[in-house]
Amino acid sequence: MQQANSVLVADDDPDIRDIIQIYLRNEGYRVLEAEDGMQALKLAEREKVDIIILDIMMPQMDGIRACMKIREKSDVPIIMLSAKGEDLDKITGLSTGADDYVVKPFNPLELVARVKACLRRQHMIGKKAERGRVEVGDLVDLVVDPVRHLVTIRGKKVNLTPIEFAILALLAKNRGQVFSVDAIYEQVWKEDAFHSDNTVMVHIRNLREKIEDIPREPRYIKTVWGVGYKIE
Repeated sequence: MQQANSVLVADDDPDIRDIIQIYLRNEGYRVLEAEDGMQALKLAEREKVDIIILDIMMPQMDGIRACMKIREKSDVPIIMLSAKGEDLDKITGLSTGADDYVVKPFNPLELVARVKACLRRQHMIGKKAERGRVEVGDLVDLVVDPVRHLVTIRGKKVNLTPIEFAILALLAKNRGQVFSVDAIYEQVWKEDAFHSDNTVMVHIRNLREKIEDIPREPRYIKTVWGVGYKIE
């Protein structure tokens, strides 16, 4: 019998945690609960967690700091929850390493769909169909290895989130092909692209910060103005 995926839900509002866990358990997920960022960190270290739902505004340690701490050790998918729906707040959440961002109040069914989508992407990254080491650069500076879920720059490992890895693998495997923001979103998130501009742009910016020597003058991920992005 296949073991159920584990979802860690961190929110200081017990009513919100109850609603989320009811819907997730109805879908067969194992649910762990935390009421602040510190508890979430301890649970993430102690338990097997497949995905984390992390509220931003929490006591002890907020979701932004908790996300940054988790990213120091793990690439587990993270969905941020926040009552703040402004673009800047969304960019801040994604910039810390979150994979997705859901604004309160939310439809629990939508949140469950986001959880399923994140887990599906994580699974697809490791599928045999996605195999194929990709080397980029005259001296093979950048190596993307989907089988080992590994990226190296001049032999040094680069830590990427699942979404960052999926975007880089997509561009690297299709060198020379320009992908629009919507095309990247639909291929990586496996969802229709609605209001995807900022989401993709933030992840591209994070990728450049991690793999480029000079992020403002990228060598690998090129912008084709008015069209999209490519790796040459």
